Amino acid sequence: MIEAFFASGHAADLVLAVLVVEGVWLRSRGWRFSRILGLLGPAAFIVLALRAALIGAEWWWVAILLALSLPLHLMDLRGRLVRDD
Repeated sequence: MIEAFFASGHAADLVLAVLVVEGVWLRSRGWRFSRILGLLGPAAFIVLALRAALIGAEWWWVAILLALSLPLHLMDLRGRLVRDD
Protein backbone atom coordinates (compact mmCIF):
# COMPACT_ATOMS: atom_id res chain seq x y z
CA MET A 1 0.00 0.00 0.00
CA ILE A 2 2.73 2.50 0.94
CA GLU A 3 4.76 1.36 -2.06
CA ALA A 4 1.83 2.06 -4.38
CA PHE A 5 1.37 5.50 -2.77
CA PHE A 6 4.92 6.43 -3.77
CA ALA A 7 4.97 4.62 -7.12
CA SER A 8 1.84 6.46 -8.24
CA GLY A 9 3.35 9.84 -7.43
CA HIS A 10 0.66 10.59 -4.85
CA ALA A 11 3.28 11.16 -2.16
CA ALA A 12 4.57 14.10 -4.19
CA ASP A 13 0.97 15.27 -4.73
CA LEU A 14 0.54 15.41 -0.97
CA VAL A 15 3.66 17.54 -0.60
CA LEU A 16 2.42 19.85 -3.37
CA ALA A 17 -0.91 20.23 -1.56
CA VAL A 18 0.92 21.22 1.62
CA LEU A 19 2.90 23.81 -0.37
CA VAL A 20 -0.35 25.26 -1.71
CA VAL A 21 -1.81 25.47 1.80
CA GLU A 22 1.39 27.17 2.98
CA GLY A 23 1.18 29.65 0.11
CA VAL A 24 -2.43 30.51 0.91
CA TRP A 25 -1.53 30.92 4.58
CA LEU A 26 1.41 33.21 3.77
CA ARG A 27 -0.78 35.28 1.45
CA SER A 28 -3.35 35.66 4.24
CA ARG A 29 -0.52 36.98 6.44
CA GLY A 30 0.15 39.76 3.95
CA TRP A 31 3.07 38.31 1.99
CA ARG A 32 3.41 39.54 -1.59
CA PHE A 33 2.78 36.97 -4.31
CA SER A 34 6.30 37.43 -5.74
CA ARG A 35 7.84 36.68 -2.35
CA ILE A 36 5.71 33.54 -1.94
CA LEU A 37 6.60 32.44 -5.47
CA GLY A 38 10.30 32.89 -4.75
CA LEU A 39 10.04 30.94 -1.52
CA LEU A 40 7.77 28.07 -2.54
CA GLY A 41 8.26 27.98 -6.32
CA PRO A 42 11.62 26.19 -6.28
CA ALA A 43 10.27 23.61 -3.85
CA ALA A 44 7.23 23.02 -6.06
CA PHE A 45 9.40 22.42 -9.14
CA ILE A 46 11.69 20.09 -7.20
CA VAL A 47 8.70 18.11 -5.93
CA LEU A 48 7.28 17.98 -9.48
CA ALA A 49 10.65 16.58 -10.60
CA LEU A 50 10.43 14.00 -7.82
CA ARG A 51 6.93 13.09 -8.98
CA ALA A 52 8.14 12.70 -12.55
CA ALA A 53 10.94 10.41 -11.38
CA LEU A 54 8.58 8.36 -9.21
CA ILE A 55 6.16 7.68 -12.05
CA GLY A 56 8.93 6.83 -14.50
CA ALA A 57 8.84 9.90 -16.72
CA GLU A 58 11.59 10.48 -19.26
CA TRP A 59 14.84 11.79 -17.76
CA TRP A 60 14.50 15.11 -19.57
CA TRP A 61 11.24 15.90 -17.75
CA VAL A 62 13.08 15.58 -14.45
CA ALA A 63 15.93 17.74 -15.76
CA ILE A 64 13.59 20.45 -17.09
CA LEU A 65 11.64 20.65 -13.85
CA LEU A 66 14.82 20.87 -11.80
CA ALA A 67 16.18 23.57 -14.13
CA LEU A 68 12.97 25.58 -13.78
CA SER A 69 13.50 25.80 -10.03
CA LEU A 70 16.75 27.75 -10.47
CA PRO A 71 15.35 31.10 -11.71
CA LEU A 72 12.83 31.17 -8.87
CA HIS A 73 15.53 30.32 -6.36
CA LEU A 74 17.70 33.13 -7.71
CA MET A 75 14.74 35.53 -7.51
CA ASP A 76 14.25 34.58 -3.86
CA LEU A 77 17.96 34.91 -3.15
CA ARG A 78 18.11 38.34 -4.77
CA GLY A 79 15.12 39.48 -2.75
CA ARG A 80 16.71 38.32 0.47
CA LEU A 81 20.05 40.00 -0.28
CA VAL A 82 18.53 43.31 -1.38
CA ARG A 83 15.85 43.54 1.32
CA ASP A 84 16.81 45.59 4.37
CA ASP A 85 14.26 44.16 6.80
